[in-house]
Amino acid sequence: MSKESNFANIKKLRELTGAGFKDCSNAIRESNGDIEKSIEYLRVKGISKASKRMIRTAKEGLVCIANSNNASSIIEINCETDFVAKNEEYVKFCEELSNINFNQKGNIKKLNNTKMSNGIIVEENLVNLISKMGEKISISRNDYIHFEKSYNFSYIHNSLKNNIGKLGVIVSLQSNKLNDIVSDFGKKLAMHIAASNPLALDEKNINPEILDKEKEMITEELKNSGKSKDIIEKISIGKIEKFKQENTLLNQNWIMNPKKKVKEILEDLNVGIIIKAFVRYKIGK
Repeated sequence: MSKESNFANIKKLRELTGAGFKDCSNAIRESNGDIEKSIEYLRVKGISKASKRMIRTAKEGLVCIANSNNASSIIEINCETDFVAKNEEYVKFCEELSNINFNQKGNIKKLNNTKMSNGIIVEENLVNLISKMGEKISISRNDYIHFEKSYNFSYIHNSLKNNIGKLGVIVSLQSNKLNDIVSDFGKKLAMHIAASNPLALDEKNINPEILDKEKEMITEELKNSGKSKDIIEKISIGKIEKFKQENTLLNQNWIMNPKKKVKEILEDLNVGIIIKAFVRYKIGK
């Protein structure tokens, strides 16, 4: 790390923590220049005098989506209060960050080192904004979706501005061509995902850890039922199957027509649509 970069990091750390120059210098050195690790280092040492804003919970913020040429990106930027989430400067920062996220194809390392419109890189602007707003602000997650011969559709629920809100969805559909049927289904499917919150496309794509946890909860629930082990096992199997059906996109009841499943709607359309991927971000989740 250059002397200039090291000094700049020390300055940022002092602004965030209120600790002295020497303590901040030691923290930066011990943490290899990582600001968040440096804050944690000072906290553990009992040196940080600040409001501990970087270790507070940030459950508010904004979800931002960017779309162009069948490619889409999504990013969640968190803060602590809804008041800051609606602040004009914060919203502009998130909006510009969303465009950078798209241009860098979701590469978080490149994003953090990209210069923003003021000539300062994202990482430094983030620290400056934290200092100015007096809240913890962080990029919690981001994604970029692009497939050949696929079309992306997005949806923002309760949007604050175009493509900015508290809940965002991107879904990518593979199709030979984009027509009214594909477009209509894509828009409705994005809304369905926002409302129904599927965990995966189908059963085989559910995270095994989620299923194990669900099985554990069901078993614990049935322990004191007085039923035999065999009966408990059968009930558990049925409950897990129901859980899979309710939480996989293809098996969910179509929100526009609950009598049919999403996979049945695809069959009825009969235009060769394949759901390639989807992502759903809700603030604080």
